[in-house]
Amino acid sequence: MSIFNEISEALVKGHLDKTLELVNKSIEDGLSVNEIIDNGLAVGIRRVGDLWEEGEFFLPELMQGAEIMRAAMDVLNPHILKQKDDITRSMGKVVIGTVAGDIHDIGKTVVGSMLTASGFDVVDLGPDVPIDRFLSVAEEVQADMICLSALLTTTMIIQRDLITELKKRDLSHKYVVMIGGAPVTQRWADEIGADGFGENAVAAVKKATELIKKK
Repeated sequence: MSIFNEISEALVKGHLDKTLELVNKSIEDGLSVNEIIDNGLAVGIRRVGDLWEEGEFFLPELMQGAEIMRAAMDVLNPHILKQKDDITRSMGKVVIGTVAGDIHDIGKTVVGSMLTASGFDVVDLGPDVPIDRFLSVAEEVQADMICLSALLTTTMIIQRDLITELKKRDLSHKYVVMIGGAPVTQRWADEIGADGFGENAVAAVKKATELIKKK
């Protein structure tokens, strides 16, 4: 079993100390932060979410998985920032958040961290962010990109509404808009006029990099 599989398994089983021990070992062994996140932690947290949806896990297990994920990210964040410092210039400024009415933020946090590691300046607004806040912060920090996460089918429409609001304010030309989240698809992105979609953190970073280079 690879160390990434061990990390994933430890997270799913709710073993905080074991997960952190394996994450630290991965760092000591020189493995990349992006690999640790995408091949280990992200796999584990997605599995926790799947088990919850299947009725195998309940709220305590879901919350425990989220807390382990946060603790692991706390360990990795200094290395993410160092990795960013090694990149000579910023890729661009990103405002990211989970849309209003949705409090799920683990996936969004992973994407934000990996964008940071890839050289982007990231402003993370957290969960349950209204449209006006996305737009006011984007204006304030002179962002290049707005990333919208939605984990509930009922909140996906906020992604569409924000793009509509950008058009109303004649701001569409200023920002690249990316969307993501468990129920989100490329078809939905095309339907609402989003510039990009990432089905997972690695895909999101790759797409963001492509889009920012074209901006």
